[in-house]
Amino acid sequence: MSETRSLSRPGFGIRTLNVIENVGNRLPHPVWLFVILSIILALASALLNLAGVVAVKPDGDEAPINNLASMEGIRFAFSSVIDNFMTFPPLGVALVALLGLAVADRSGLITAFMRQSLARVSPRFLTPVVAFTGSLAHVAGDAGYIILIPLAGIIYRSMGRSPITGALVALVSLSGGASASPILIPNDAIFSGLTTAAAQTVDPDYVMTPVGNIYFTVVSSLFLTLVITVVVDGFLSKRIEARLPVNTTANEEVRHEPLSTIEIKALRNVGIALVAYVVAIVLAMVPTGSPLRGEDGGIIDSVLIKSVAVFLALFFAIAGTVYGITTKKIRTSSDIPDLAADGLKDITPILVLFFAVSQFLAYFNWTNIGTLIATRGAHFLEGIDAPVPVIFGGMLLIVSVMNFFITSGSAQWSLVGPVFVPMFMLLDISPETTTALYRIADSCTNILTPMSPYFALTIGIMRGYRKDIGIGSLFSLTLPLSIALFVVWTAVFALWYLIGLPLGPGAPVR
Repeated sequence: MSETRSLSRPGFGIRTLNVIENVGNRLPHPVWLFVILSIILALASALLNLAGVVAVKPDGDEAPINNLASMEGIRFAFSSVIDNFMTFPPLGVALVALLGLAVADRSGLITAFMRQSLARVSPRFLTPVVAFTGSLAHVAGDAGYIILIPLAGIIYRSMGRSPITGALVALVSLSGGASASPILIPNDAIFSGLTTAAAQTVDPDYVMTPVGNIYFTVVSSLFLTLVITVVVDGFLSKRIEARLPVNTTANEEVRHEPLSTIEIKALRNVGIALVAYVVAIVLAMVPTGSPLRGEDGGIIDSVLIKSVAVFLALFFAIAGTVYGITTKKIRTSSDIPDLAADGLKDITPILVLFFAVSQFLAYFNWTNIGTLIATRGAHFLEGIDAPVPVIFGGMLLIVSVMNFFITSGSAQWSLVGPVFVPMFMLLDISPETTTALYRIADSCTNILTPMSPYFALTIGIMRGYRKDIGIGSLFSLTLPLSIALFVVWTAVFALWYLIGLPLGPGAPVR
């Protein structure tokens, strides 16, 4: 009897995640949670301001803690509401990118494409494919999140697997592995520029190139894909199916239904149109004076990269339009905006969440509490006399904790980089090595913080499949992945450092 009871009783890890999920889901709706956090922020800023606390920026300037509960703070809180929402970076990207995706979805293209391309693929291979796609999608910046997270849910459901699992895999591969990609991404240029500026306070001639970590990030993307696959398919997918079941039977039947002659023709026409679209963009990028390039003819800072969401939206809109015209789903020009509008109805809950998140983050930035946390943490680590491995561990821990509050990788690096990079250089640790460490710490806890707009975005998408999904549900799913990513990625770095492999061309790890 006792043996049967022990076999049926969940293990400690499962019970812990169940408690986290249940407690987390008892929290208020995410919108009200951010309202409560804003009130707590106002009280904290008032106390810190009264105590005369200031944050000292890397350049030596002082940033006093602004009191959100003061007359000035209240004035800012109310007068900035519209600007906070309208200038919230993911908002415009989400609306533009999803306009194109909505046309492709509502025209029937996505369903037909998946029936054609995935019908013979085993659902077991979905996770590594989506996870690796997420590492590639970093090149698209914010648009990668907006496109892949809902798309992964659709793909998983069409394969007879839970769309909750699909959205989770996409979020983790994009956000948990935010700095790991097999190709050069915009963040590489941003990080290298910030690192160079910090390094030149010690060595005026030092330059870190955008490929200074490329060897490390390529290998990291492969390891993180493996970790996500093992944890999700070996553990979390079963948990999702047991606790958050979603009916996928109807979609499974559709997946095996053969395409009609007109659908096959439509997909062929879409392929021709998209090849022509890509070729046109490539040809337009060839001249150094092309309007799609940067001011100095650059690629990384080009219009194509900075406005990639627009080009992705056009990609999906063209594909959906060609498919719809061929299948007669689109008969008049007015059908195209109607399909887009119909698709955007699904993201209204996300827009409400974005409104709440945008207000809190604006208030948080205005108080300068984020700057205080970042600079105090970095200076604390600078002040301890410890061996290099301990200092590495301290940096990983401090940045990981700060990541709960400052979710922008470039913003956080601009604050702590000017402290860590010179400090580590004086310990004979290269700026490339410091940046590689930062990439690990800046990524793994991204998937745990509700302050991340993409955490809120994923909850909104998941609630489209199950209304009872809350913060606790997603946190209990991302926690095991965050821990696994952190442990494995740190181990990869440690092995890399011990062997002495270069992090990139001309960039020794030590």
